[in-house]
Amino acid sequence: MLAGIGALSMNVFLPSLPKMTAYFETDYRVMQLSVALYLAISAVVQIIVGPISDTYGRRPVMLWVTGLFMLATIGCLMTTNIVIFLTFRMGQAVIVAGLVLSRAAVRDMVPTAQAASMIGYVTMGMSLVPMVGPVIGGALGEAFGWQANFWLLLVLGLVVFAITWADMGETATLRTGGLRGQMREYPELLKSHRFWGYCLSATFAAGSFFAYLGGAPFIGSKVFNLSDTELGFHFGAPALGYLVGNFLSGKYSMRIGINRMIFFGTLVPSAGLIGSITLFYMGFGSAAVFFSFMAIIGLGNGMVMPNANAGMLGVRPQLAGSAAGLGSAMIIGGGAALSGYAGTLLRVETGAMPVLWLMLGCSILSIFSIIWVMRRDAAFR
Repeated sequence: MLAGIGALSMNVFLPSLPKMTAYFETDYRVMQLSVALYLAISAVVQIIVGPISDTYGRRPVMLWVTGLFMLATIGCLMTTNIVIFLTFRMGQAVIVAGLVLSRAAVRDMVPTAQAASMIGYVTMGMSLVPMVGPVIGGALGEAFGWQANFWLLLVLGLVVFAITWADMGETATLRTGGLRGQMREYPELLKSHRFWGYCLSATFAAGSFFAYLGGAPFIGSKVFNLSDTELGFHFGAPALGYLVGNFLSGKYSMRIGINRMIFFGTLVPSAGLIGSITLFYMGFGSAAVFFSFMAIIGLGNGMVMPNANAGMLGVRPQLAGSAAGLGSAMIIGGGAALSGYAGTLLRVETGAMPVLWLMLGCSILSIFSIIWVMRRDAAFR
């Protein structure tokens, strides 16, 4: 649930972006900043939340960020000014601490190989959120207006706060030296080639999804003329594949090893994107073709992300919170840049092709990143 609410906050309102653009009387590119700026602040939050939780504990940090998330959500609901809305929207980004600390809590309890399996199952459950979130968000937006999505987030924030208060035990072995001492240990992570390899593999794999996140609302509504409800239904396609990919990670990571799981997971999206681009060039481009191939992207990411995260956290187990935060910051920061860039590439006349090529480039880079890790591991055997 901690991981899921962060994912839901990221995408539940996306089918309503065109209507929000009209409500705030602004341009789509400005409205799309509600995704890019959210991701950018998420990256900053995740840099600092890991060391803070290593020092003060996972539970109190989650209680604070959930409370702040609810306040920011109220701000989003109350304003009619786009600048103020975007400011509160950036405030909502504190909830991504749940994405970091859910993984760190798993790594607190079990060794690396088992953590990959457990994180796979956790994110398999979490993947239901982006699958059903846009569907629910699209239906709510069409029936009650875009504000209904933020009322949903407010209610769920309250539920998560209550459950965290009542049920989340402390998993971290608290470290001395304070936040400044924790930050001083970051160079130890940054000197590790394996940490960089896992981070870059995850960053580029996730980059394909974030490019999709930035471009799909425009492609669905303006290029393929889908309604909010139809767009919400199609939008969840990557999450369906992500669900299956995380199941495979949970079942097979301990058996075949995290590096090989990541490698196979990076090949899958590249093959899917090549197939999608080929069909578009052959004249078979449609909403069904575009969104159905996104399920293949999700499948690959479901194999990559749990294993890459477990690899990052296993490089320096005593710095699991810091590693989770720094790694997530790189992933989300790269995602913010790619999401914003994808939004600038699109015009009705360009169709979906700029986003598809951007996604393919990211997928290929993720392959090279995990090969780097595998070669480093082979060199030290």
